[in-house]
Amino acid sequence: MSDAAQPTAAEVRAAAEAVKTALDRHLAAVERRSGEEDPAVYDAFNELAAAAEAYDELLYDRYDEVTPFEIPGEDTLPPYTGPEEPSALSVLIRRDYAVAEPQRLMAQARRVEAADEDAPGAGASGTVHGALGLLFGEFEPDEIASRHKEFGLEEGDSTLWVTAADESAEPGEWLEAPFEQVDPERVVCRFDVSAVFDEEFDDGGDDEDDEDEGEDGEADLPDLDEDLDTDLDTDLDEDGEPARLEADR
Repeated sequence: MSDAAQPTAAEVRAAAEAVKTALDRHLAAVERRSGEEDPAVYDAFNELAAAAEAYDELLYDRYDEVTPFEIPGEDTLPPYTGPEEPSALSVLIRRDYAVAEPQRLMAQARRVEAADEDAPGAGASGTVHGALGLLFGEFEPDEIASRHKEFGLEEGDSTLWVTAADESAEPGEWLEAPFEQVDPERVVCRFDVSAVFDEEFDDGGDDEDDEDEGEDGEADLPDLDEDLDTDLDTDLDEDGEPARLEADR
């Protein structure tokens, strides 16, 4: 940071005073707390964290020095303020994937095209985005989550939120913007999955997966095309038409 952009000593001092004030307010809120999830304590906690973070940044920018405090992240929800007896609920799910093996992904999409004459878009399996559309249109999201490696995908973070509502939404009411009006204070529960929570993340991975990979670290993809030819020869319905691809249950 240049000297012109550095905070002044007075700004650093003011930030330190703000931390002291926030600390006093937090202690007072704790002393007066009305229960384990007192919103006053929650608000004072956030104010203290914000003040400490601001001071830490200014101190570093001005003096190249840090504080011994670890500023906690937003890893908890605010106190629940929704109805005690919800009459409706919404389940919001986000799952992230990386396209780790595009060729495997497109090979699986070719299977769908070959087995389903009504598959949208001729030759859609020839592109990654087309293959994704085919597979997510054919399989349920939960099945893709359980079989993601078969589709050449690698799991990232995922989260599931269950939110309470006073009444059910009207049909089509929120479809244009399904995630815009999520109120954290109405979240009944949430479930997060991330590699940062996995204590074994750095242990080197799954030995069984390593055994299935070739010498260059990539799975043997040609077998997928060979299996495709076999499947098309055998997976026919009573009328001799290709049977619709069914998921393993």
